[in-house]
Amino acid sequence: MPSIRVPCVLMRGGTSRGPFFLSSDLPTDVELRDEILLSALGAGHELQVDGIGGGNPLTSKVAIVGPSTRPGAQVDYLFAQVKVSERVVDTSPNCGNMLSAVVPFAIEQGLIAATPGTTTARVHNVNTGKLIDVTVSTPGGRVTYEGDAVIDGVPGSAAPILMTFLDVAGAKTGRLLPTGQAQDEIDGLPVSCVDAGMPLVILRAADLGKTALEAPADLDRDRPFMDRLNAIRIEAGRRMGLGDVSGLVIPKPVILSPFAAETPALAARYFMPHSCHKAFAVTGGIGLAMAAATPGTVAAEAIGAQSPASLSIRHPAGRLDLRIEQSPGDTPRISVLRTARRLFEGAVFARIDQDEGARAAA
Repeated sequence: MPSIRVPCVLMRGGTSRGPFFLSSDLPTDVELRDEILLSALGAGHELQVDGIGGGNPLTSKVAIVGPSTRPGAQVDYLFAQVKVSERVVDTSPNCGNMLSAVVPFAIEQGLIAATPGTTTARVHNVNTGKLIDVTVSTPGGRVTYEGDAVIDGVPGSAAPILMTFLDVAGAKTGRLLPTGQAQDEIDGLPVSCVDAGMPLVILRAADLGKTALEAPADLDRDRPFMDRLNAIRIEAGRRMGLGDVSGLVIPKPVILSPFAAETPALAARYFMPHSCHKAFAVTGGIGLAMAAATPGTVAAEAIGAQSPASLSIRHPAGRLDLRIEQSPGDTPRISVLRTARRLFEGAVFARIDQDEGARAAA
């Protein structure tokens, strides 16, 4: 297998990490592009020892960034989840953590012009077709990663990055409540199927014998629990109009319970979907915040607040705080604070099958 050299920048975005590519540096043929990503990340081995992945779904992510193909946006962002132990690339979900590094990357690659002080750019997420306004610190018209903002799940502090998700309802299915109801019953349990930022199936932890305060490893080891959760997820995906989701990472399951120390707050655990997230995905937080603001859902019942202006999600690494802006007749706008950092730049060497390369060139 010959190796090909592809320029890339490794970046941390929120609590995730992965290579960022310019779309112009990758082939337009999807199968060949995916072959490059699988090799670059070392997919198919639990340690990803023959690639630059980190042996965990949070560090086996890819961002592909290019000029916007949608009017009103400055850049396109395509997210790819590369599975660790399987040779699979999934572009069905979005990732809000990786999104936080898109505008800094785009500025430094010359796709966006920075302005003194701060720069706000509108990002078109290709996975979902949705728009996000991202504001980054650019003193003197240059990106800085240094600052005092702190997010749980990441050591130290960095410059703040504010992301405001616009019109997030129906990202994959076209409807906030894809089944037409705030609650459904699956396997004898009440669940809420919500599509906002990320398709979710939301359950009360107590209904599954849990508290939503467990360590991720303990939940992962509980195979009867994980198997039941996945069976519920698969049925929820069918009811949401997503078809057979057994080979997809959406919808993502969330279990929750009220967090009594403050309100509106929830203890929650987010699944990716076959392992528990060690923190909480931003897109999952967006979906959970929208659910909390939607009367009748499992999440809204858990917080017991009408029209909440904020939501604090307590997760394994700390907390994720979201702001909820609601106007009569409009879909709520959800904002979240993240940080990012450029880690190194250069090129990754990917191996591709000669037959695959010849097919793409034909």
